[in-house]
Amino acid sequence: MITRSKGQSSVAAAYRSGERLEDERTGETKFYKREVQPETMILAPSNSPSWINDRERLWNEVEQSEKRKNSQLAREINIALPKEISNDQQTYNIQIS
Repeated sequence: MITRSKGQSSVAAAYRSGERLEDERTGETKFYKREVQPETMILAPSNSPSWINDRERLWNEVEQSEKRKNSQLAREINIALPKEISNDQQTYNIQIS
């Protein structure tokens, strides 16, 4: 759980995507350089606004909408797939699930 009461930011948590993101609330740029770019995706309902696929805007909107100091901003889910299958197979299995 990503919560403001722990001093966490949804933008800071989203940096795990390997993208450079600016946290509008704090003015900080979050970036975690990786040797291997992780496979990331934003899963949203088909009737969602188009901007929902912009990771930086999505997480800054979350930050703006949650005002309380004990806000629950996001949940982090890590999925470990067997290293014996190729990256293409891992990506395919995630997308069809």
